[in-house]
Amino acid sequence: MRYGRAERLIQLALEMQSTRGGLTLGEIEEKFDVSRRTAIRMRDAVLRAFPQAKEVPTGDRTKRWRLPSGSAQTFTDLTPEDLSVLETAVQAMKQANLESHADNLRTLGAKVRNMLAADKLRQIDPDLEALTEAEGIAHRAGPRPFIPPALFEALRTAIKSCKQVTFHYTARSGASSTKRTASPLGFLYGHRHYLVACEIGQTKPKFFSLPSISKIKVLPDSFERDQAFNLKELVSQSFGVFEEKAHNVVWRFSAEAAPAARQFLFHHSQQCEDTENGELIVRFRAGGLLEMAWHLLKWGDHVEVLEPAELKELMPDAHLSWPALP
Repeated sequence: MRYGRAERLIQLALEMQSTRGGLTLGEIEEKFDVSRRTAIRMRDAVLRAFPQAKEVPTGDRTKRWRLPSGSAQTFTDLTPEDLSVLETAVQAMKQANLESHADNLRTLGAKVRNMLAADKLRQIDPDLEALTEAEGIAHRAGPRPFIPPALFEALRTAIKSCKQVTFHYTARSGASSTKRTASPLGFLYGHRHYLVACEIGQTKPKFFSLPSISKIKVLPDSFERDQAFNLKELVSQSFGVFEEKAHNVVWRFSAEAAPAARQFLFHHSQQCEDTENGELIVRFRAGGLLEMAWHLLKWGDHVEVLEPAELKELMPDAHLSWPALP
């Protein structure tokens, strides 16, 4: 999200107040998607506005800063927009097939409303109703696999307590299932939702499709979580969730498709180049060629794969009848 300068400084002040360990410059860069120089300027502006800000001792060379509780209290009043965003998030979770997350957000919204004084709630309610009616989530057509909320709850419990789990895992064909024992590490959400876990005796995490998991049981056996494990880094070189070596990927979109393609973030490492004839060249490095091919089918003959050769081979012949642009 992009903020105006004043809004970003207010947001940073609230972030520095809400964390017990303080924020580093690197964390400011990541949270606000800014350069190191801008992060330094933002930090310094907050320190000037709030002299009570403190540097948190860490015992190493990394510096952290935080605001004592209550320093930015003036900025914490809830608005109709805040509550409306919560309701929009509930609808988005439902559309993403994450019912348990939607339920948790509903409960959070109710808790927040209960914290408000009655007169404040009466002031907010009319605007909140108007905003809720004005915002909506487009219904995603097509079938979606059912994921029992109890499955999420069991896996969350296991992840938080570092407990192993057993479950039956059904093959994609549906013809057979096998019993697995694994150490759950996290979730990966996308077109399909996955559990990231290490099977017993293995050190490399695997992706298990959540709709294919059944008969889950949390075991009393504990596991030691690898402190070096980072889910973001695990999938940073992938287009989707298929584990595969990274390739140098180059796509060329037609002049007709270029305006629509510019609106997409295909990969966090992408670089875009406009050609003289209005085409768009997109470059990035990632694995997951099959998932790339699935996505590119939506663009039809408005996209050409320049690299890698392996991805070209996965694409159908150009003379087929193509759908409209996405």
